[in-house]
Amino acid sequence: MKSKILDAVGISAAVLCLIHCIVFPLLMIIPFGISHNPYIDLTFLLIGIIVVYRVTKHITDGWLKFLFWISVFMIGISILIDFLCEIHLPLLYLGAIGLITGHLINFKNHRH
Repeated sequence: MKSKILDAVGISAAVLCLIHCIVFPLLMIIPFGISHNPYIDLTFLLIGIIVVYRVTKHITDGWLKFLFWISVFMIGISILIDFLCEIHLPLLYLGAIGLITGHLINFKNHRH
């Protein structure tokens, strides 16, 4: 039951991250006086790492563990490049989609 809750938290955080990453650049076009804050991305990453760590402790499927950790790694690389070079890589989108997919698969594999 606990893993199902973690999957729900993971799905929610990844979806919010994806929405943030898609909508925020569009909002920057409109002159509201807002700017990008990479610490928000870092917060989503830290939530993702905690949830993925706790979920993957109980997973036996190696490919699903790989999907979770490669997705977190892609998000982390994208955020690191953003901090260092202020370049936004599409790895962030791929990582968020990977996390959503992994959590949905893991949620579906639970015995209800």
